[in-house]
Amino acid sequence: MHRLINQVRPYAWGAKDAIPRLLGTPPDGRPQAELWLGAHPGAPSILVTGGGRASFEEVIAAAPDDVLGARTVGRFGPRLPFLLKVLAAEEPLSLQVHPDAARARAGFDAEETAGIPIGAPDRNYRDPQAKPELVFALETFEALCGFRDPAAAHADLAPLRGELAAILRGDLSDPDPHRALRAALTRLLTLGCDERGPLLADFVTEWAASGRGRHYDTINELAERYPGDPGAVAALLLNRVTLRPGEALFLPAGNVHAYLRGTAVEIMASSDNVLRAGLTGKHVDTGELLNVVDFSVLPIPFTEPVRVDGRSEFRPGVPDFALATLGPGPVDAHLPGGVPSVVLALEGGADLKAETGEALTLRRGQSVFVPAAAGRVEILGDGHLVAATVGD
Repeated sequence: MHRLINQVRPYAWGAKDAIPRLLGTPPDGRPQAELWLGAHPGAPSILVTGGGRASFEEVIAAAPDDVLGARTVGRFGPRLPFLLKVLAAEEPLSLQVHPDAARARAGFDAEETAGIPIGAPDRNYRDPQAKPELVFALETFEALCGFRDPAAAHADLAPLRGELAAILRGDLSDPDPHRALRAALTRLLTLGCDERGPLLADFVTEWAASGRGRHYDTINELAERYPGDPGAVAALLLNRVTLRPGEALFLPAGNVHAYLRGTAVEIMASSDNVLRAGLTGKHVDTGELLNVVDFSVLPIPFTEPVRVDGRSEFRPGVPDFALATLGPGPVDAHLPGGVPSVVLALEGGADLKAETGEALTLRRGQSVFVPAAAGRVEILGDGHLVAATVGD
């Protein structure tokens, strides 16, 4: 087993104190948005080994079957297929969607052929992987997630008399929910440069005076933070979700979403492919995004854990990842052998003992990589831990 040294991503929307508080380090006054635990090349963790320190890539390359397990290598090749994060949002993230595997591969290959550098700001696909993800709330966590019934958005627009509200009501009147939502979102994201500013400004002014609906404060806040951005109005089409601590959402490919505020653990396929619809100063490719979005009206994708061997497991049915939670409180559990895992202590601590006889102690903010060859790992302690591993 190897202790991890992890990187923090200082995105502008990040909170200044949540991740330092977890790690026991002093805040430096700058946003600290995401703590990455994994082997993604964007911010790979460093493994502490008997010989010092080594990159994840080096450790995997030296003995992929021992590190990842033969089954994991057979399914994904010699790479860690998941990425674990701690996400601390003080401001809203961009309105975004992630591609499925086929779209990610096709988009990545096309941009490689076109010679667009991986780090280019106008690049859509930075790797050829899908990016399903699951978010597990550590405190009250606010989000927009997936499309709601267009009739509900139509009803919220009923009192408004402005031009954009009338146009959107027309789009949302289509009896086919899929067509209605596609028309409304496409309308908002493709407003002409000359008309966008006046239409959005008039809508926001009228909306602020309406004082009604669950989305009222959200749209006002987004419009104030991102003036002239149609993503603020597009929020009306989406479910407004509040997660309580311990609740989780699973976001498959095509699900339009935006995290608004809060602290959470996030696990995803090891990918950095994001297509943005708005609420951002970064690259927006409207055409590609509309090709990726799933316009289905579905229930809010809450996901429930299953209790297994002293741990609660979220297994949303994707092969790349699963997330186990241990605690809060007394912990008496084990992790199965033969697969790679990353374990992070959120509170308190625990003693880990591998089937090979190796043992170590984790305290708040510390993490460890457990290779497949370590076998079954017993975990005893008192606290709150999460463990990421491969999925079904």
